[in-house]
Amino acid sequence: MMSISPSMAVRSSLEEMLDNLRRKDEEAFSGDLPPALPSRPTSRARLPSSRKSLPVGFKIAAVNGGVNGGVDGGKRKSDGGGDGGGDVVVVEVWEEEGRERRNSFGNNRKKKLKADQSPYGLMEEREGGGKSGKGRSSGGGEEVTSISDCGYNNGAVVEWDDNIDYFIRKKLRVWCRLSSGEWELGRIMSTSGKESHVQLASEKVVKVPTTELLPANPDILEGVDDLIQLSYLNEPSVVCNLHYRYSRDQIYTKAGPVLIAINPFKSVKIYGSNQITDYRQKLADAPHVYATADAAYDKMMGDGVNQSIIISGESGAGKTETAKLAMQYLAILGGGGDGIEHEVLQTSCILESFGNAKTSRNDNSSRFGKLIEIHFSMTGKICGAIIQTFLLEKSRVVQLASGERSYHVFYQLCAGAASDLRDKLNIRTANEYNYLNQSKCLMIDGLDDALNFRKLQEALDAVQVSEENQESVFAVLTAVLWLGNISFEITDNENHIEVVADEALTSAASLIGCTEQDLSLALSTRKIQAGKDSIAKRLTLQQATDTRDALAKFIYARLFDWLVEKINVSLEVGKSRTGRSISILDIYGFESFQKNSFEQFCINYANERLQQHFNRHLFKLEQEDYEADGIDWTKVEFKDNQECLNLFEKKPLGLLSLLDEESNFPKATDLTFAHKLEQHLSSNSCFKGRRDGAFSISHYAGQVLYDTSGFLEKNRDPLHSDSLQLLLSRSCELLQLFASKMLDQSQKAVGPKGQSAAKDCQKQSVATKFKLQLYKLMQQLEMTTPHFIRCIKPNSTQLPGVYENDLVLQQLRCCGVLEVVRIARCGFPNRVNHEEFAQRYGFLISERNVSRDPLSLSVAVLQQFNILPEMYQVGYTKLYFRTGQIGALEETRKRVLQSVIGFQKCYRGYKARSQFSELKARVSTLQSFIRGENRRREYTYLLKNQRAHLKHKDTEKHKRSASKVFHEQHKAIIRLQSVVRGWLTRKHFDGMLTPQDSKVEANKLSQLFEKENQMKELALSLAVNVDLPSNPLEELQRRVERAEEISAQKEEENAALKKQIQQYEMRWTEYETKMRLMEETWQKQVVSLQMSLAEAKKSLAPENAAGQPGRQEVCTSPVSEDSDDNLFMGPRTPGESTPNKYSNHIVEPREPNGGSLNPVNRLEKEFEQRKQVFDQDARNIFDYRALQSTPCTNSSDELRRLKLRFAVWKREYKTRLRETKAALHKFSHGDTEKNRRKWWVKFGGKKH
Repeated sequence: MMSISPSMAVRSSLEEMLDNLRRKDEEAFSGDLPPALPSRPTSRARLPSSRKSLPVGFKIAAVNGGVNGGVDGGKRKSDGGGDGGGDVVVVEVWEEEGRERRNSFGNNRKKKLKADQSPYGLMEEREGGGKSGKGRSSGGGEEVTSISDCGYNNGAVVEWDDNIDYFIRKKLRVWCRLSSGEWELGRIMSTSGKESHVQLASEKVVKVPTTELLPANPDILEGVDDLIQLSYLNEPSVVCNLHYRYSRDQIYTKAGPVLIAINPFKSVKIYGSNQITDYRQKLADAPHVYATADAAYDKMMGDGVNQSIIISGESGAGKTETAKLAMQYLAILGGGGDGIEHEVLQTSCILESFGNAKTSRNDNSSRFGKLIEIHFSMTGKICGAIIQTFLLEKSRVVQLASGERSYHVFYQLCAGAASDLRDKLNIRTANEYNYLNQSKCLMIDGLDDALNFRKLQEALDAVQVSEENQESVFAVLTAVLWLGNISFEITDNENHIEVVADEALTSAASLIGCTEQDLSLALSTRKIQAGKDSIAKRLTLQQATDTRDALAKFIYARLFDWLVEKINVSLEVGKSRTGRSISILDIYGFESFQKNSFEQFCINYANERLQQHFNRHLFKLEQEDYEADGIDWTKVEFKDNQECLNLFEKKPLGLLSLLDEESNFPKATDLTFAHKLEQHLSSNSCFKGRRDGAFSISHYAGQVLYDTSGFLEKNRDPLHSDSLQLLLSRSCELLQLFASKMLDQSQKAVGPKGQSAAKDCQKQSVATKFKLQLYKLMQQLEMTTPHFIRCIKPNSTQLPGVYENDLVLQQLRCCGVLEVVRIARCGFPNRVNHEEFAQRYGFLISERNVSRDPLSLSVAVLQQFNILPEMYQVGYTKLYFRTGQIGALEETRKRVLQSVIGFQKCYRGYKARSQFSELKARVSTLQSFIRGENRRREYTYLLKNQRAHLKHKDTEKHKRSASKVFHEQHKAIIRLQSVVRGWLTRKHFDGMLTPQDSKVEANKLSQLFEKENQMKELALSLAVNVDLPSNPLEELQRRVERAEEISAQKEEENAALKKQIQQYEMRWTEYETKMRLMEETWQKQVVSLQMSLAEAKKSLAPENAAGQPGRQEVCTSPVSEDSDDNLFMGPRTPGESTPNKYSNHIVEPREPNGGSLNPVNRLEKEFEQRKQVFDQDARNIFDYRALQSTPCTNSSDELRRLKLRFAVWKREYKTRLRETKAALHKFSHGDTEKNRRKWWVKFGGKKH
């Protein structure tokens, strides 16, 4: 038997393993690899190092037999330690698993999953049920574990061990762990054995074990913005660096690909338009949520791949505010001017009001999860959005812990509703509702609920929710609050109840749209179907309370879903969908309270799933990519939560499966559920049961104790058919819509409408629905490129400036920040395919005899530029580079390209100049010939024209000379004729004149001849002296200018006169109005006087008609004569200028002897005379005024005097009329008294 040394065996096995891997990869990826890909080079970068010579899962075991010359294509397992004694080395390689992992890596990200299948199903199948986080059993019985749960400072200890001598010799600063468990900075004084003396900052010297020391970073690295820059990566250094930045309001820090955001619990001046502009224009590179959003936007626009921003952290870490800041930045980047980005931002206000509440750890805690998927057009503008929500905490509507609040919208409605809305819906203050006052916390410091209610209304308007729908929403909210105030009273010994008829019942029934009796029956009884009949069963107090609370929870949850649907309709993408989107995930953080119920159970399960997604992308896929491409890589250990997820999701014995199974048993209780969990899950290391009906789970963020009270009821989430029937048959449209959708979703919809879902069991439990929602969410996130933001809560008191090291360190451990930084530092973040690398950098090779295949070109480029082997690795399909190497290559490429461009520029310039010179010479020769020909043609043409011109000129000259002779002869003839005619005329005239006249005429003629001669001499002098100025022309210009000035003045005067005329016309109109008013006043007064006279005549008519002493008593006017109003109350015919005459209808009083009453007749006659006088005067004034063309003051004066005369006469006439009436009244009164006395005497006499 032949024996070989272990080193030879290992070497031959490695060679065979590489050949086998290459062969299998060629078979598996034959369609993906380029043709004729050469074998991989034997370079130091490809071979494993001496320290890590064996790959993970590689095992050497001694067996009895010969040398196993290779691996037979499958995975071989040894059943034991072998037969012993043999010195043959057997190599075991898990080749099949490595190939499967590589094959499933790419497909796992693209494979389409079913709705109820885990998004990591292929990975779970590969790992198998036997693994379960415990590793794989090898042939020798060892456990080979790729995922370790060891401490976080192991790597730092190794790092420290490598440098211990240096730190002791230099006495540098170190971190030492004190007995209290806290880390403190100090300096090594001395070391003895395994203990060291360290001087702390307080000059106190402590003795600590050497294993409790960690190296500290130099001062120059204090407060770096990226944890990768730390020389020594350990927990105290990271916590101290974050504390340093936090104290300076630098709340953002990079941890490789992850952004760490610490909640400042105050306003910091790092947000605003200036910062947004800086990050948009790439002027700022400090860590910021804006930078993360900008990177996602650039990657989406550049690569055309959907992006996602996953924001996680504990409750109160600031996830909601971080999500709003990211949305704000994306809205500004994608603002298109149509307002859709404003609507997207306003959705946060609505969702916070209806989905956020105050808890014991956070004043604005999200009690639901949301994924906002913002869609962009091809030009990068926002064209719509879609919002998905997950698991609203409905129990918070009816049940609150001490110091907590329900959803913000209830308090906002009670504080900010307008008076008319408050009266219409009967809204009271928050302390009057049982659902709100049970926690004794109604207000939050620094929060104005009334102001937030107005903002909520503005946000609802922005997303196009009509005012009618808004009022319906507020009515439903008020109905929920009044439902909580409905009380019950026990009526018998069996605890049966009746609903108390009070204001709460009346208000709730009115808002729901039903009668008080219907609502009372629905809450106090339950109909049970017995064959074709139904029996009404009375409920106990607890059952009635549960029914009331279930109805309130159902109404609020459906209202929340309806609002989300309305928002999605408003933000609908429509036909402009391009497939480019950025999703922002803001989901509830990990929670652990003193009492944790079903809600915390689901919330923490969701956080486990998100942590697995985080681990998958930053740990698993990264390292699996290294292994799949065959590079030398030592795995970075991290805490995997797959075992905890299996505890939740494993079928049929997982937490969710057992919960659904127990919920389907009618007689099951929370205690039986706890016993079942302990019976089936006690073997899982993440589960621990307890006897009091509670159980604990070891989550990635810590151990949480859950109380099973209410688990089954909340998981069933029952709503009886009576409650649905109540909502279906009422007038409230929203509630009818909620109930109808509930019935449509039920799989057991049988019978007529209103009787469907007669059974209380639902088609799916709450936990199952939530699990399917999470699977769908993970599938969506798997199709995007993730960007992670880890929010850290610095203290548990929510105070600014307070930094608790232990709390921060616990959160850093939970989210695996140190492991992310280690992978970023030790890994290869930059990777390029061989073909792309060769195409981009292949031209840099100076050697010509290098093979032109991509792999050879890539290796030649790396060797030529002396890139250190530890700075890169060559994989099967890619080149992997550490940070900064691609940048160096890009700088070299840019420099070479600039040199090439410079050389090309010079050569092209020289060639262009040469070509230009040659072309110039040729063009000059051609131009000389062409110009000569053109000049000759021009000369010939000019010569012809000159000759023709000269000939024409001679002809014109002869014509002009002949014409000149003709004109001279014509003028001479005319002059001769004029002289002859003048002579004949003078001769004839002289014969007619006397001698004296002839002399006078002769003198005049001589004077005219002299003037004519002077004018001729002046004209000659003007013709000779052409340089003299033309004085007559200037004089005419001056006259014209003067005339224009005079014309302008006249126009101004005309305009002024027109204005005066208009003023006079206005005054005339005013005068006419005044006179018309005075006429009407006078006519009213005349009518009043006539009425007074008629009254006086009426008062005397009965006496005159009797004509004897026994006449009746004269009736007087009931209105006082002294009142001035009586003079102006007479009726007047419309359109007439004279009063109505009542004289024809008045019987004139007579004296007893038949004569008329002289005083009254005189007054009447005087009145008629004065009336005619005044009428005539007024008519004269009016006629005179009509004849005047312009306003005249005389007519006004006359009218004024006439009015004065009329007033004087009116006063005198009133006085006389009053005296006459008094005398007549006295006379008639005396006769009446006389008759009365006679009658009384007669009556008295008869009596006696």
